[in-house]
Amino acid sequence: MSSPAASPLPIIQSLFDDETSTITYIVFEREGGPCAIIDPVLDYDPRSGRTATRSADKVIDVVRTRRLSVQWLLETHAHADHLSAAAYLKQHLGGAIAIGDAIRSVQRVFKGIYNLEQGFAPDGSQFDYLFHADEAFRIGGLHMRALHVPGHTAADMAYMLEDQDGAPQLVFVGDTLFMPDLGSARCDFPGGNAHALYRSARRLLSLPPTTRLFMCHDYPPQGRSAKWETTVAEQRAANIHLHDGVEEGEFVAMRQERDATLGMPLLILPAIQVNIRAGKLPAPEANGVRYLKIPVDAL
Repeated sequence: MSSPAASPLPIIQSLFDDETSTITYIVFEREGGPCAIIDPVLDYDPRSGRTATRSADKVIDVVRTRRLSVQWLLETHAHADHLSAAAYLKQHLGGAIAIGDAIRSVQRVFKGIYNLEQGFAPDGSQFDYLFHADEAFRIGGLHMRALHVPGHTAADMAYMLEDQDGAPQLVFVGDTLFMPDLGSARCDFPGGNAHALYRSARRLLSLPPTTRLFMCHDYPPQGRSAKWETTVAEQRAANIHLHDGVEEGEFVAMRQERDATLGMPLLILPAIQVNIRAGKLPAPEANGVRYLKIPVDAL
């Protein structure tokens, strides 16, 4: 009797964006095969209002060099710290832009904050695909699962690779966890909830200890370089906010006290109105110029 086929091992290429401290991942099984791109960055200068594609073009270079076909453009959530390059990459490489179906609740909140035009429908239709909680999907031959991990926002998703028997192998955690010496994501944006973040983090940290965890951001303290891979065991032992033994009430009190001291991210106002549109910029007005809206005294 022949032994069962081994589960395919992923190749993960990580690109760190220094301006926004974001890690974009390109995930695939083999060169020349399908891939997913997770959390791509569109460069934006808030002083001039100019966009650029330096970060996204690096992704394009990798995809073309490795002869990959883009199957998915995955967003972990509607980011507040960078504009998404998903629409730009789709234009050049193809692929389906996907996010969790709870994005509808985030769209409803920010449609009101930005007083968006009547034509903006908060129904997720701007995206090509909406994952429901725990939905299984594939990247070529890689078995994936979309996990709903709310807290930082109401719509955060993590993307988990499983082996052929369904055992967790690794997770792209989005903004749920940071590296152990940084702790956890803030919860004070509209729709955020520290209780929900605690439960989402504990769900991730209940996975097998050897499960690899890939961060969406790293803001390294002085003395260490940027890092973005850890394990469940390392997080449970050393995460400064969520190590084993930290109870929900203790975490919530800490998170709320800390969040009250934080300023808004530099790009939150331009970013979210683009990211709830799946990375699409507003349509040009009669003069051919696109305009972003900046609500005054609204947050």
